[in-house]
Amino acid sequence: MTATLRKMGLCVNYKKVLRIMRQNHILSKVRRKKKKYINGAEPMVAPHRLERQFDASKPNEKWFTDVTYLLFGERTLYLSTIMDAFNREIISCFISESQTLTLAMKTLKQAMRGRKVKDVLLHSDQGSIYTAKKFQAYAKENGMITSMSRRGNCHDNAVMESFFGHLKSEAFYSQKITKVSNTTVRKIVLEYIHYYNCVRIQEKLNHLSPKEFREQVV
Repeated sequence: MTATLRKMGLCVNYKKVLRIMRQNHILSKVRRKKKKYINGAEPMVAPHRLERQFDASKPNEKWFTDVTYLLFGERTLYLSTIMDAFNREIISCFISESQTLTLAMKTLKQAMRGRKVKDVLLHSDQGSIYTAKKFQAYAKENGMITSMSRRGNCHDNAVMESFFGHLKSEAFYSQKITKVSNTTVRKIVLEYIHYYNCVRIQEKLNHLSPKEFREQVV
């Protein structure tokens, strides 16, 4: 109603319009949007088992996973990654033009390849690709324990958020890259992940890269 009145040239306040409509019992009924679930199934939300304990004493004890937007190409791209808490190494990544369950499944399957995953704590947010029955079932069938951030609390997966921040800042913003081809975006991201894993030192890892730390300790 407010938008209609403003379109007619009347400068009105939303709250005033709402008050008058209530007084005259002319409020419209707003239909509730039906919740959409992947494959029609209700979401399977795991408890917040990680409890912000981001460190691990050995490889494949805790994994973090998340998806971020890449807005630097011709179209939006989505980067899905899995990080090992032990040395902050990115052990799996995929880039796609859509944020789908398939993207999450591919990332998980790649991370599992050649690794012992029984009892791995897999932490994510409550995105629909992670609460999907297929994703949860696959993780549990392979002996993994799932954990999820509390709704709307990005700090519960702060390590992944930090990695995405470094990637965008160091690979794009600092290079003043704004719009390039999607092929170039993919190339930049994959090169950065290699650099991050194999070259970029971290104070937390005794000034070693994730790969160097893993090779030295394990």
